[in-house]
Amino acid sequence: MGTPDFAVPALDALAQSAHQIVLVLTQPDRPRGRGRKLAAAPVKRVAEHHRYPVFQPGSVKNGKALKQIEAAQADFLVVIAFGHVLPPAILDIPKFGAINCHASLLPKYRGPAPIQWAVINGEEQTGVTTMMMNRGLDTGDILMMAKEPIGPEDTAGTLHDRLAVTAADLLIATLKGFADNTLKPVEQDSDQATYAPLLRKSDGRISWRKPAVAIESFIRGVTPWPGAFTFHGGKRIKIFKSRPIDTRTVQPPGTVLESFPDELRVATGNGALSIQELQGASGKRLAVEDFLRGYPLSPGEQLH
Repeated sequence: MGTPDFAVPALDALAQSAHQIVLVLTQPDRPRGRGRKLAAAPVKRVAEHHRYPVFQPGSVKNGKALKQIEAAQADFLVVIAFGHVLPPAILDIPKFGAINCHASLLPKYRGPAPIQWAVINGEEQTGVTTMMMNRGLDTGDILMMAKEPIGPEDTAGTLHDRLAVTAADLLIATLKGFADNTLKPVEQDSDQATYAPLLRKSDGRISWRKPAVAIESFIRGVTPWPGAFTFHGGKRIKIFKSRPIDTRTVQPPGTVLESFPDELRVATGNGALSIQELQGASGKRLAVEDFLRGYPLSPGEQLH
């Protein structure tokens, strides 16, 4: 059970293993792109390539979904970025239970956006956890973990791609642990739990009152989605890459500061931020020196 790109390496790994996939469940086709044409999710495309039967329930809480999963007579349900909360009636169907691959070191960052929030919060490390699913949200007993460092240049996008491969490897290792009877499930310590809520498009707006270091982490954490942005006048500017500068300034946060001609420095709540790559409302992603040639920003102007 999976839907987006993150689940594809796991499906491919299962396809190349000795395990038999009896059914692939993914979300229904959705309108995508400028033409809003119906398009299949990545997992569906890969499943059809491997010639697996695909079922796309609009809801997992109706009798049709229940009957389809029961008919598959699966030993395990493997869930990775499926996009639905599964009711107990479904979790109880497979012979040995339901395994979930979650992109964090549980119990930290339970919830739908663990990769983004780990980067936004300046974590130096995250990873993937396999767990037995229960009625809670990412609260099941931990089976295995794999750690992954977060580098200073990592965005949510680059980390996502690495963790997707890590999740695939960890899933195969977890199934081997079941076969070998070597797994020892560990109960999560809920006192240590944190939550990673879903990000909306509006959540990409930069708060210049925060310290420069925190803003730089934020920009990396919301790249590529929902994307970091600010406003100059009424015009929206997207920011892709930046560098914090440890300097004192008396200017209000969001103020463009004096700097070299090919540099854009902005005052923050603590220090300044040097913006390196950005995009205007109707332009393309540019290095700061190229952007400033067509859209000059003078010291004292305000971003908000």
